[in-house]
Amino acid sequence: MPVDYHIHTKMCGHAEGEMEEYIAAAQKMGLQEIGFSEHIPMYFLPAEERDPSVAMRDDELPGYVQKVKELQERYYPWPIKLGIEADYALGMETKLTQILRQHDFDYIMGSIHFINGWGFDNPAHIDNYRTCDLWELYRDYFHILGQAAASGLFDTLAHPDLIKKFGFSPAGDLTGLYREALQQISDSGVCVELNTAGLRVPKKEIYPSPEFLRLCFENKVPVTLGSDAHKPGLVGADFDVATALLRTIGYKQVVMFDKRNRNYCRI
Repeated sequence: MPVDYHIHTKMCGHAEGEMEEYIAAAQKMGLQEIGFSEHIPMYFLPAEERDPSVAMRDDELPGYVQKVKELQERYYPWPIKLGIEADYALGMETKLTQILRQHDFDYIMGSIHFINGWGFDNPAHIDNYRTCDLWELYRDYFHILGQAAASGLFDTLAHPDLIKKFGFSPAGDLTGLYREALQQISDSGVCVELNTAGLRVPKKEIYPSPEFLRLCFENKVPVTLGSDAHKPGLVGADFDVATALLRTIGYKQVVMFDKRNRNYCRI
């Protein structure tokens, strides 16, 4: 079994189980290594607007890093990587850079959960989809995705088409939007994550879609793997489906990280 680089902890406020339980689940599955990638504090919002049920508090980030490092020592030589999932916000690159430079991460995942202040993947705000212009929404999302890649801040992009989570999408062909984002993704050299959590949400489609993934392959964009586990039983979930899809499209390996350097694992 390959790697799982998208695993959360209780510190995000919406996951359950101890970190040791995630490790035990991964070892039982035969994963080669894992990476914890907790949600970075909501640096892009004023302190009074930050939601502790969505991401770590500022004062929790050092403790998260220390806990992962302790686990690395305890379970050595079995590899546990220190990752972080960092929301990308246009115009906030300097602030994010300042936070990221404080810690020695093995990899940094870029993600998008907010557009113009709307937490579009939050079920509490799903009604906004019914009143917005879906084409405009998707254009905005994939524009931000391309900018995230071009920022140079990230090693991999998490769940690249998260915007489809609840099954709302504009009528018509999305290939043009995909290609625009992928031009910047390809030029930047960033990886794309194949994330199996998409199979567990209303859309019931892996992130990114097979169509998007085929374009990634055509543009020689490397991939990583993640379950987006928020409970120990979801570590490596549906990786048989994910690896089968990768092989069908033509991928023969996935990226592994160490101190932000790449290695590769055959699938």
